[in-house]
Amino acid sequence: MTLPLEILLIRLRNELEACRHNLPPDFDHSEEHLTRFPLKVEISLEGTPGPVMENGNISYRYSHRMELIIGREYPFEKPLVIWRTPIFHPNIMMPEDGGHVCIKLLSEWSFNSTLSTFIKGLESLLISPNGSSPFGTDTCTAAAQYFNSSPRRMPPLIVVPAPKVVKH
Repeated sequence: MTLPLEILLIRLRNELEACRHNLPPDFDHSEEHLTRFPLKVEISLEGTPGPVMENGNISYRYSHRMELIIGREYPFEKPLVIWRTPIFHPNIMMPEDGGHVCIKLLSEWSFNSTLSTFIKGLESLLISPNGSSPFGTDTCTAAAQYFNSSPRRMPPLIVVPAPKVVKH
């Protein structure tokens, strides 16, 4: 199912404008990009802790990049997410493994969902790995084993600006 193209473009313009107001001021988009699907939007999350494996130890990275790919079926289907920075997470593949994000964990997607709430859901997933539902890659499986066997420790949070759209 798809929205008529004119209505979809209006909705995307409105959502991107809402992102412009809800996300940092360097959010930028051009009207000409709203006519080509899939629409690709680069996102940067700053200050959100995400686990990484470095020299056999778990540490936390506070700067992440991903790409949202919005198809013609939006908003009936949620965007596809491709992770671009190193990560040690059961639900997020390393970039070299494809960078896919298990968005089925963000299962509350509906026609009324927005890009802003979707990005907030990605932040929550990043902070709270679900070790019971990993991807089948070696890294994701190892991350699931780690998070299932280790006591839950919340990484230190840093107060910084909200996620921002870098470009699309």
